[in-house]
Amino acid sequence: MGPLPILTALASLFSGVVSLPAQANTPYCQQTPAQIAQKEQLRKAAMQGDPIAQKGYRAIVAQHAAQLRRCRQKTWPQTQALWIRLYPCDARPWALDTVLDRIVNRGYNQINVESFYNGRVLLPVNQNPTAWDSVMAGSGADNVDLLDQVIRKGRQRGLKVQAWLFSLNFGADYVRRADKQQTIAENGLGQTSLTANIIPGLSVELGLTNSDEAFVDPYSMLARQDYSQMVRAIAQRKPDGMLFDYIRYPRGYGGASVASKPQDLWIYGDASHQVLLQRAFNYKGMELIQRFMNQGFITADDLTASDQLYPKERDPLWQGLNPAKASVKLPTLKRISLLQQELWDLAVAHAAQGVVDFLNAAIAPVRNQMPVGAVFFPEGNLTVGQQGYDSRLQPWDRFPSNISWQPMAYGVCGDTSCIVAQVQRVLRMAPASTQVVPALAGIWQQSVSNRPPLEKQMAAIYRVAPQIKGISHFAYSWQEPGSDQQRKLCRLR
Repeated sequence: MGPLPILTALASLFSGVVSLPAQANTPYCQQTPAQIAQKEQLRKAAMQGDPIAQKGYRAIVAQHAAQLRRCRQKTWPQTQALWIRLYPCDARPWALDTVLDRIVNRGYNQINVESFYNGRVLLPVNQNPTAWDSVMAGSGADNVDLLDQVIRKGRQRGLKVQAWLFSLNFGADYVRRADKQQTIAENGLGQTSLTANIIPGLSVELGLTNSDEAFVDPYSMLARQDYSQMVRAIAQRKPDGMLFDYIRYPRGYGGASVASKPQDLWIYGDASHQVLLQRAFNYKGMELIQRFMNQGFITADDLTASDQLYPKERDPLWQGLNPAKASVKLPTLKRISLLQQELWDLAVAHAAQGVVDFLNAAIAPVRNQMPVGAVFFPEGNLTVGQQGYDSRLQPWDRFPSNISWQPMAYGVCGDTSCIVAQVQRVLRMAPASTQVVPALAGIWQQSVSNRPPLEKQMAAIYRVAPQIKGISHFAYSWQEPGSDQQRKLCRLR
């Protein structure tokens, strides 16, 4: 049957309000195959330009939205979200409609749209006041506002649309700019995330690395100012919330995944270094901090040198140090050991505080305007052995309690046990008032990368934590790999 007979047949069917059941008899509020086929056929007909088909399509979209709202209100979890990246080709007519219909068909009532990633921002080329290029740059569609479009079209379908932003990962293009190079994070080995051998975040496409990752110094005021400007620009599109990802440092391979000495910490950038020295309460304390950072340890000669440089000061002093604990009255070797431990604790606390401070600065422009949340690895705040820490130094247990905590429960052990354990750990550490929204990686009805199907992961979480109200799934590209690849590789011109 060609386009014209289809339009004729549909005209009578969709000339009024479409009649649909109040709730589809499918799990997790997914649409039935018949409903999916009906909407798909009508959308394809509407794409041909027939006004009757377009009216019918709008009607069925509205009815599916109402059905989705009713279903999610009485189905666990009440919020089922999907993470998604948009591409320039989504600016084509009907492209976003097709993608969003597929998302609603799967029972999702929220999407987390990547709005800042890989050093690109999802703003129009001609309305981009930020330090980053637009996702649309080079497409020829300089006035297209994909973020605004997806928010509007998503809400028409009963979807909440949250903006998902990378945070301390500013992208390689940013830190390579001559006027931004001072913002990059450095460790004590003279490395940056561009030169160190680091493990990338979970890629949107399975098995791929991300050469665009580049982490900035969280203490850099220039980086914070640029980021705040970008957050405000995205907030002007009035999303239903904002989610902040990459609130951490890079993670190295093998032994480099553990920070056990000051040189392992990403606190050697200019801004971080200056703030660390300012944590000293006197010059003797500042001198020992500097020597510890340079050498990774202090010696009796360092103590003697600091005494000679600042003879009027009795003890070295810095934040968190109890002077009586490392008094000059102690034997020299014991005093050195105690001071060295205190200096290590100071360095680690300083690194972690930078992450927390950056998050607080990032959410400041919008936290009173809309819901915000932080995305993190449940293991990102772990200690390793007696002296080591996960090199990401992600102190999520110190994140604000009045924002949502979104742990990436991406455990890989062949079953759901490690995934559930990750969620339970976060719930134990989260304040009672904090909303915990686990993010799961996987695909419906099949295992992938040694992870069980999504429905098995969700059932396992429900058994131990039915109080959870929301769960998100990574990602659209995993659920619809063909659609994602086609959208990614096509060209608008």
